[in-house]
Amino acid sequence: MKTVSIIGLGWIGTPTAHLLKDRFDVKGTTTTSEKQEKLLSEGIGAVRFSLSPHPEGDGFNALFQSEIVIVNIPPRSRTGGGAFHLEQIKFLKSLLDNSPVKKVIFVSSTGVYPNENIEGKYAEDFPLTLANTGHDTIFRAEQMLENDRNYDLTIVRFGGLLGDDRIPLRYFTGKDNVAGHTRVNFIHRSDAAKMLAWIVEKELWNQTFNGVAPLHPLRRELYEKISSATGIAPPASYQNEPEGNDRLISSEEILATGFEFGLPDPLDFTYTV
Repeated sequence: MKTVSIIGLGWIGTPTAHLLKDRFDVKGTTTTSEKQEKLLSEGIGAVRFSLSPHPEGDGFNALFQSEIVIVNIPPRSRTGGGAFHLEQIKFLKSLLDNSPVKKVIFVSSTGVYPNENIEGKYAEDFPLTLANTGHDTIFRAEQMLENDRNYDLTIVRFGGLLGDDRIPLRYFTGKDNVAGHTRVNFIHRSDAAKMLAWIVEKELWNQTFNGVAPLHPLRRELYEKISSATGIAPPASYQNEPEGNDRLISSEEILATGFEFGLPDPLDFTYTV
């Protein structure tokens, strides 16, 4: 049985571990003893580990003896911003470089694409540079893991992660002048976890994939649908802007591998109120 380590058993990492644990020996990281005990009771080997930004924890070297490592530690601006996150990635890269790890998945974001709208959709082969990226920290993190490596690397750029307790309407309920005229690039939590597991199982290495539901409804449509389904009040009013000026992300690359989204339309996303 192959071994998989998940650096970050959080909102996406935990359901990914559950999808993999029957076919792989799965372990991962958490930062609290309470979460560690819960994960262990669910059959997931959990190790207390953090990057502060240097590695801290007890017995975390075992994580880097796995054949496959999934890195899921998004930047958190409240803990030092971009510089702090890049220091985290630097220390993590050192751990990977000095380990027998053969395969790495890095969870990135579609925020790395430029903020400008283009004709068509942003695809994985779009030529990104430090000058045009929409998020220089994410771009630098991707480059840091990509360069001078002795492991296979696949990068997954997720769009907006929603579902369960992440309900976008909560931020706009009752508010005036809300942007409702642009189309969304979202993915449900269940499909995000399913996609990471798919890449591991199908051995899709040395590639980059966008993780975005293939349908892109208007924000206004999404908010109204969520309001109807959950009882959360919709925005009080929307901006009076024309439709059609959208920054869209392509999901064609992952679909071409045979992957099927369980929830391809964000209007059908499920939530827990």
